[in-house]
Formats: sequence, structure tokens, C-alpha cells
Amino acid sequence: MNDALNNLSPLDGRYREKTQDTRANFSESALIKARLIAEIEWLDYFLTNFKPEWRDPETTNKIQELSKNIPDSLVEKVKEIEKTTNHDVKAVEFALAEEFKHSESVQASLHIFLTSEDINSLSYALMLKKSHNKLLKWVEEIIAALESLASENKNIAMMARTHGQPASPTTLGKEINVFVARLKKEHATLSKAKFYAKWGGATANYNPHSVAFPQENWVEHSKKFLNHLDIELTVVSTQIEPHDYMSEIFHNILRINNILIDLTRDIWSYISLDYFSLKMNKNEVGSSTMPHKVNPIDFENAEGNIGLSNALLSHLAEKLPVSRLQRDLSDSTVLRNIGSAYGYMEIATKSALKGLEKLEANTDVISRDLEDRYELLAEALQSFMRLEGKKDGYDQVKQLSRGQKMNKDMYLKAVEELIDNEEYKAILSSLTPSKYIGIAASLAEE
Repeated sequence: MNDALNNLSPLDGRYREKTQDTRANFSESALIKARLIAEIEWLDYFLTNFKPEWRDPETTNKIQELSKNIPDSLVEKVKEIEKTTNHDVKAVEFALAEEFKHSESVQASLHIFLTSEDINSLSYALMLKKSHNKLLKWVEEIIAALESLASENKNIAMMARTHGQPASPTTLGKEINVFVARLKKEHATLSKAKFYAKWGGATANYNPHSVAFPQENWVEHSKKFLNHLDIELTVVSTQIEPHDYMSEIFHNILRINNILIDLTRDIWSYISLDYFSLKMNKNEVGSSTMPHKVNPIDFENAEGNIGLSNALLSHLAEKLPVSRLQRDLSDSTVLRNIGSAYGYMEIATKSALKGLEKLEANTDVISRDLEDRYELLAEALQSFMRLEGKKDGYDQVKQLSRGQKMNKDMYLKAVEELIDNEEYKAILSSLTPSKYIGIAASLAEE
């Protein structure tokens, strides 16, 4: 039997090809490579600043070689050693020691003054930072698709629905652009994210550092080292970096995901109203028994996977900043699931994009819904009665229109009977539901 059929998670089975971005940044291999980079970069910094006499050409060449590329064979060596050590970070140190076996002094410098959580905090910061451009790109692609859809349909007058009931007309494009505006706001926040690590040893007090080199400013050294990797230093921490920055990022992604859920449900509803039709793929099957069906499966798939992403992100954001006393290990297994949260989001955005590409507005259906729905002008009618100083204007129009349909004749009769000002009468008499859209068309491209 194909081994893939025994995968526990659909991320590694059914959706493997749809999670390539996430896999590249959050796989077990990616984590090991990030840890190796953290150790190598620190070795380079330590030898340069504290033990330059231990540095030789072979060491420099090896550091440069590994900094440019971590071979898969080294990753596999780490996993093999871990079977014996039962400690993932120590396995990284031992595997690297074999790369520098020409110098015992260099081997001794590996992992010096560090605790595992220094390496882990930097590794996850590097992984999150590396994945960030992909994350932003997913959102940008959705925004671009929605902007195009909003612009194409900016002038299509549409009956709005508030509480699911007929409401003052809008345009299809403007309602789509609402999601663009919301996503842009969250994207702007997400683009400013910073990534943090701690670098102070076992309980983050620089204990051995200060004893060995009391004259050095270790906070400044840590900042300098991490800034070289474009990572910020968490100056005051316990043994672990507190993960507050992660929580902030995950909550930001949660808000983006919630906007996408709102979008997928609205598009689904518009499709069910026949406001949108879906371009057909002749090879797809909509139903096992009803051949006529073209289902909004892409939006349903997106909604389901966003829900899974949010469930994980919520737990990550709430759990990771909480650790007993100077540290407990409950964050370790949780951190390994960041990739799953991102993976489900990657699937969702790809599904949503695929669905958006299939949408075509049914202008005839949308227009028919507005025809002869003159009760939708009740807002305008009662507003002009207020302009005439009639305090009971709302109640009078309510008596005529609440829960009822009004055709054109009924509406014009109401205008004639309820409005005194001839200029106002002319304005209201010339209104039709399809014209009563305010500045919706311009808001579609705001």
C-alpha cells in the first residue's frame, strides 16, 4: 500500500501539494536547519569576538559553507544522533561537532554560554520571519483578486440584505470592496511584525558569560548578534522567550482569517441567490447523484480549513505566553504545530483564490431582484419628510411599507400624498431602486 495513504494528517496526504510554502518553512527539516544556522552563526560571532586565536582557515571555510547551505545529509545526521541523545538541540550540537573535528577548541565553542531555549527561540523566530513574506503574499493575492472583482462590478446595483431582509440598495462591487478595505488594514499591521529571541543562557541572566568575561556588555553583544539576523532581543525573560510577539502575530492572522470566513460565507450566499454563477470545469463532479450541480466547493473548502487554522492559532496565541515559573516544557510540543496552522491557511487561501477566479456576476438576476421593489426607497421617503420638518415621517412611511412590497404606482402615490415640497417630490419621483445607490460605485474602488 502507498505509504501516503497511512498519513495521519491531510496536510501530509491529500493536501501535500497545496502546502509547499508552509512545508518549506515549518517542516522538521526546516526546524533542524534553523537550529543549525543558529548554532553556526553564534559560533562565528563567538570566535570572532572572544576567541579569534582559535579560528583557522578550515574553520572559516566550514562556517561559510554551512551558512550558505545546510546539506540534507547533516539534517539526517542530526535525526540519527537524536535517537541516542533523546534531545533534539543537543543532537544538533553533536552533529556540528563532527563537522569541526579538525579543531577541539572549535568543537568546545559550539553552544557555549547557551541553553536549548536560546537556540529554539532564535530558530522559531527565523522560521516565522522566513515564512512571513509568503504569509503576506497569500493575503495580497486575495486582496488583488477582490479588488479586480470589486472594480468589475462597481456599477451593478444590488439589493442589500440586512438581517437577511431586503435593505437599501448598494452595488455588488462596493460590498466586495468592504473585504478589501478590511484585509488591507490587517495586512498593514501584519507587515510591521517584529520577531524576537532571548539569548542569555539558562535563566537569561548571562551567568557564565559575566563570570568568564565580566568586562563585556552582554546585552549589547546579544543585540548585535541577533540584529545581524534581523531579529530583536527580548532583554528580560525567563529561560524561554515569552512568545508575546508570536501571540500578537497569531491574533493578527486570526483577524485576517475571520475576514476570510466572512467573505467565503457571503460569496456562498450570493451564489445560492444566483447573484454569482461559477465557471464550469467539465471534468469536475458537483454531486454523486445530481449531475446538474455546480457547487461552491472552493469557498466551502476555504471556510473549513480557515476554521482549523483558527483553532490552532487561538490555542497557540493563548497557550504560548503562559509558562510556569522560569519555564516548563508545555510550549515545546505546541510550537511544533505552528506549521499546521499556517498550512491550513495556505490551503484556504488557495481554495478561495480558485473560487474567486470562477465567479461571474449574473446581472439579470441581480437586476430582477430590484425591479418593482419600491419599498426599498422608504428610507429616502421618510428622510425627505424629516427635511420638511415632519417628526412623524418615519412612522407614516412605516405604516405603508413595513413587511410589504410596494410597486412603482404605490410609491408615487405615497410621494404625492406625503411630500409637500415640489422640488422634493421631483427628486423622489425620479428615483428607482437601481438608482438609489448613493456613492456605492465610487466606494467600490476606495
